[in-house]
Amino acid sequence: MPASPSASPDHIKDVNWRYHDAAAHTYDSKWGIDFGPVGQDQVEAKIVKALGSVPVEPFSDALEIGAGTGYFSLNLLQAGVIAKATATDISPGMLEALQANATELKLEVRTVRAEAELLPFEADSFDLVFGHAVLHHIPDLTKAFGEFHRVLRPGGTMIFCGEPSRYGDLLAALPKRTARLAAPLWRRLIGAGKLRADPDADEGHALEPEVDVHAFSPGDLRRLAKDADFGNVKVRGEEMLANVHGWTMRSLEATAEPEDVPMGWRKFAFRSYIVLQKLDTRLLEPRLPPELFYNLLVSATKPR
Repeated sequence: MPASPSASPDHIKDVNWRYHDAAAHTYDSKWGIDFGPVGQDQVEAKIVKALGSVPVEPFSDALEIGAGTGYFSLNLLQAGVIAKATATDISPGMLEALQANATELKLEVRTVRAEAELLPFEADSFDLVFGHAVLHHIPDLTKAFGEFHRVLRPGGTMIFCGEPSRYGDLLAALPKRTARLAAPLWRRLIGAGKLRADPDADEGHALEPEVDVHAFSPGDLRRLAKDADFGNVKVRGEEMLANVHGWTMRSLEATAEPEDVPMGWRKFAFRSYIVLQKLDTRLLEPRLPPELFYNLLVSATKPR
């Protein structure tokens, strides 16, 4: 359930700030975020989908919008796709978690609390502006895309991945409903015990239904980029089978206490998700229209 159409931009930003602060300390485990070879392969694959290939030389100065705990920035640094990273987010809690992850990985990254519609950087400061699963949280996308264009150097690249498609919202609804119905039987089969107490009952987590503002068609993303004077605009789709499987697994697991879910099940859920993600990449994404997939990716360049 997205934010109310009547919600003000200030309310949406406040909700996103409070929710993501509350979620920061469990975010990586909730979403299965990996900072090892699997995570690096995942983000590198997204760059290939967005651009057609990995750049021969790393981006020298990269700015991430809505960086969260660092899934994209830190994995791209480790993979050598970017040389220097500046990570922004509206949530101080997320930036603290990102910095802790960076310290553990022995990576250097600059963190700056900032709103996408008003970036505190000079014009022509970066050669890459990017993000993952962030555009759908931003109230004023026209202003935000203008800022992305402003802070990019001429010839610079913009990439955003993991943005929900309009059809993708419908695609996710069925496995969520099915998993809720199957959850009691699933818990008995794996010995997970009784229904988990609502983990989102506290004030911060209860805001989750209000943090999403947009779902996109490919045309929406193309228009936003072109209206901001970007060129070479490309939109692609990502994840169908993996999405259905992923939402089923997450919805089932959310009904059990984390310590009651066996490690064998966790390994099965993760490995099977990776297999289906590869099937999507190799078989479905090159052949089907982007609007049929759960996520959309958009890339563009700032003309020289």
